[in-house]
Amino acid sequence: MRITDGYQNMFRIPELKQKLLFTAFILIIYRFGSHVPVPGVDTSALAGFFEAQRGTLLGLYDMFAGGNLSKATVFALGIMPYISASIILQLMQAVVPALEKLAKEGEEGRAKITQYTRYLTVLLATIQAAGISIALESFAGANGEPVVPEGGLFFKFITVVTLVAGPLFVRWVGEQITERGIGNGISLIITIGIIAAYPGDVIRTFQQLSLGEMNYVQLIFLLVFMVVVIAAIILMTQGQRRIPVQYAKKMVGRRMYGGAATHIPLKVNTAGVIPIIFAQSIIMFPGTLASLFPGSGPLEWLASIFAPGAPVYIIVYATIIIFFAYFYTAVVLNPVDLADNMKKYGGFIPGIRPGKRTAEFIDRVLTRVTLPGAIFLAIVAVIPDILIRQFNVPFYFGGTGLLIVVGVTLDTLQQIESHLLMRNYDGFMKSGKLRGRR
Repeated sequence: MRITDGYQNMFRIPELKQKLLFTAFILIIYRFGSHVPVPGVDTSALAGFFEAQRGTLLGLYDMFAGGNLSKATVFALGIMPYISASIILQLMQAVVPALEKLAKEGEEGRAKITQYTRYLTVLLATIQAAGISIALESFAGANGEPVVPEGGLFFKFITVVTLVAGPLFVRWVGEQITERGIGNGISLIITIGIIAAYPGDVIRTFQQLSLGEMNYVQLIFLLVFMVVVIAAIILMTQGQRRIPVQYAKKMVGRRMYGGAATHIPLKVNTAGVIPIIFAQSIIMFPGTLASLFPGSGPLEWLASIFAPGAPVYIIVYATIIIFFAYFYTAVVLNPVDLADNMKKYGGFIPGIRPGKRTAEFIDRVLTRVTLPGAIFLAIVAVIPDILIRQFNVPFYFGGTGLLIVVGVTLDTLQQIESHLLMRNYDGFMKSGKLRGRR
């Protein structure tokens, strides 16, 4: 079956066609908004400042904002306040009993947590917007020109109001895509922002070729390497360890119920891209402080030790990623809860006693499965630094952005595939993991 046939079938289903067009329309609106600047900012001077901030927390934040922060647009904060609020509340559920209880109360509990997430989003956005408004007045371009020619209280007020409204609108847009479109709206918005930087990367590559800074042999090697890395990411993203589960049969009246056989899918990369985000936030902190407070000897020394590509940087960076991979997996997937739910509904793992023994077995398997995923995350995360510094590649390939793009693309294709299969249409593949991931 050709992939082109799958794309043709997408538009033969009216409902799916409507969802795809709606999603595309909303994403176009978002991209238009990404070009509306905050009043009072010299965007050319700001671009020069951010050129020097590559490899810092500001550069990482700008990537998640789709380049909007370096342009000082109304979407400069992007969706990061919402993501930060969601991660904070998710982590708090593991340490705050009240939130943990609320999360287990079903739809009503989840609605309250969503409401708390929105309140925390507004709070974080306000704090970040106030910080950005103050920081913008102190930033200077490559030639020393001020980023904000005329600052003051009015500029701060307008900037805070504008920047707080941006994440709220982006979150609303993401929810609309999730409810009425195809795919996860928030994830798609982040992905579109990352992909928007790819044309510039291609242009810089051709510029290096024309200047002789890169030859065609290096380019071919890079392309082959990119294909291999993307294929490996797909395999690791799709990879899972299935634990068989059997449900006992029971008689109700004259009818037999239960007896179904299923499985628990333990993903190799349960934590997703979260460990890299946490690790980058920590490892980039010294360099960010050094850039904001120039002339500080201790900060500059610390930043030099943790400079991207340095041996200490790579070792510490990889170690932190592996640690957070296990930590976040433990937060989102509790073996004790899984074992209790199985026992409640009459499920058991063949050969394993229900209860404590089942929880211990799941925990042991999860620990083993998480290790290759964590190591792979660490390898993918350090790829950009190796390529840029050893092979003079003019763009970041790998790391957070690539994992997000591949993961979101696979999830979106899976949703489209499900729509096609429900209506007996051939999808993108005759067989394989994409086809319903059976």
